[in-house]
Amino acid sequence: MLRDDINNALKAAMKAQDARRVSTLRMVNSTIKNADIEARGAGKGPLGDDELNAVMAKMIKQRHESVDLYDKGGRADLAGQEREEIAIISSFLPKQMSEDEIKAAVAEAVKETGAASVRDMGKVMAALKQRYTGKMDFARAGGLVKAQLAG
Repeated sequence: MLRDDINNALKAAMKAQDARRVSTLRMVNSTIKNADIEARGAGKGPLGDDELNAVMAKMIKQRHESVDLYDKGGRADLAGQEREEIAIISSFLPKQMSEDEIKAAVAEAVKETGAASVRDMGKVMAALKQRYTGKMDFARAGGLVKAQLAG
């Protein structure tokens, strides 16, 4: 399970005295615990690997936004820390799809859902999210879906 992988990596980082990795993995565990508590409040059980992948993808997205802000603000040191955290968190996610794979998946989803115009974009994105959560950059996929449906 993904939780076990994260906890084992945390133990290894503690033994290696890798402070950046330890703090990042502790933060990941904290975020996962908060997501579990939120799910329990909604009457669900502990999150599975797919939900954990979505939580970590959200964490990565937040860090990318921070990197942009730090770069604009001239804080290369903080941007570097965020990039390190992105690399650590990304190591636990499934391999991301390439641009060509995303294009093929978008074309298949458009065909499957019978989408004909931009108004059908929600159906296509829902189909993609159902199949490729954690493996696909949905911001990029959204642009490709919109371009395909508009043109």
